[in-house]
This record gives sequence, structure tokens and C-alpha cells, in this order.
Amino acid sequence: MTALPWSACSRIILPGRVIFIMFMSKRFYLDRANAISFLGEMASAEKKAISLYVPQGTTQNRVESLLGKMSLANAVAPDVAEVIANSRMGAAFFWSPTQTYLVLPPFPISEEYITDGHDVGPLHSLLGRDYLIALVLVRLGAYSVGVCRGTELIDSKTGTGLVHARHKKGGSSQARFARHREKQIETFLTRVCGHVREHIEPHARALDYLVYGGARTTILSLRRRCPFLNQFDDRVLRMLLDIPEPRQVVLEKAVGTVWSTDIIEWCGEDS
Repeated sequence: MTALPWSACSRIILPGRVIFIMFMSKRFYLDRANAISFLGEMASAEKKAISLYVPQGTTQNRVESLLGKMSLANAVAPDVAEVIANSRMGAAFFWSPTQTYLVLPPFPISEEYITDGHDVGPLHSLLGRDYLIALVLVRLGAYSVGVCRGTELIDSKTGTGLVHARHKKGGSSQARFARHREKQIETFLTRVCGHVREHIEPHARALDYLVYGGARTTILSLRRRCPFLNQFDDRVLRMLLDIPEPRQVVLEKAVGTVWSTDIIEWCGEDS
């Protein structure tokens, strides 16, 4: 995602009037329960507001056009359209004269529309559904496979496998060691693929999404060596590349991360 360049709400004080310049106030992440609570509080606010929903895959030009239709092209922080367009899941944008929120949900928004008020219905539907999600976390030598319904982990398997570190010396011994290490990696990934199939296949037809986590190169190697995973390519939600060595506690934490909602808040004009 594009980094936002604003750090605080600033204000200019004029005689008899305070004008807030639109800057980013804060950015925060909420788990499922707190995100639903936040949406409820926003919906209950009695103030003038406009809601904009932008589905995943919308171009920046289209986002800018939608902001123009809201007559907000010059009333929002710079680069908001770029941030929305770069969101893989789409975004919901809520504008009011005093507070503006950009909500980047954990699951895809599918419909584009603009309406008056704080219309949180589509987001509430996204977060309220108990999606069936598989998680495959892998780094060389360790893996975790899990299936969750909503935020509840209903099936899991965590384990390790022997993969030696790289050989630092040169010569023929290094080449022999590299071949031996490649064989270890192949054996490890084959084992992981077997566990993936064992725990995910019973849920395959009903599975809504699949999430990968761990080391990118290892994830890509697993996907090449595990044809079973190909059937879920159209349901891959994201890659969690900041996952440490997979363990049960790491898997449980990853479920919460999958359900995390990213919210950016701005100040607005106040006359």
C-alpha cells in the first residue's frame, strides 16, 4: 500500500473562525469485534455525511471521478484516490465536515455506490459473515496449516522438518551440500503438501478464502510443488510476509490478522 505522507491534524486560526486543513490524524487496526463496534458508533452519529464504496480492482482515475461526483475532489487529503486504488480489497470512504474515515476491509468489496449518511451496511455484512478460511504458513523447517470459521480455528496442524542452513564454504563440498539441502527442501515441502491436503481437502468445496504466510520464496516453492493448492488460486486473499517461524500461537495470531480492518482517520473543516 502507498504510504500516506500526513502525520497530524493542523489548523489555521483566523479572527472568529477556525479552519482545519485536511491532514491524516491517525491510522489504526481493529479486530473483528472492535471493527463492528466502531462501525455501529459511526452509523449512529447524527451528522451530515456521504458514503462511498469502491470495489477491488478500481482504477485511480475511476476513484478520482467518484470523488468528483461527491464534490469532494478538493476537500480530501492528497493521494486518497491512490491509496483507495491500491487497496487489494477495495475501500469504503466516509466523509463528513468534521471527520473523514477510509476503511480498508479484510475481505473484498464487490459493489460500487455512493449514498448519503454513514451507510455501514456492506461493511457490517462483510465482517458479520463467518467465512471459512484456510491458512498455510511456511518457512523452511517449520509450517502451520489451519482452517477457521470466522475467527474460530476449527482444524490445525503445526510441525517442523529438517532443512540445514546454507553451506558457507566453497569447493566441491559446497556443491554436494547444496544438492543435499535441495533434497531436504523437496522432502520438507512434500510433507507440508501432504498435511495441507489432509486438513484442507475436507473443507475444499465450502472454502471461501485461502491465506498464505511466512517466507515468500518458500510459499512460492510450496505452490509449485503442491498442485492441490492450484484449485484455490481464485480464492487467495493475501500473503502475510511478516509471519515468524510458524507455531500454533503464531497460527492463532494470524487468524486475527486476517480479520483485521485498517482504518485511516482525518480531520475536516469546522466553521
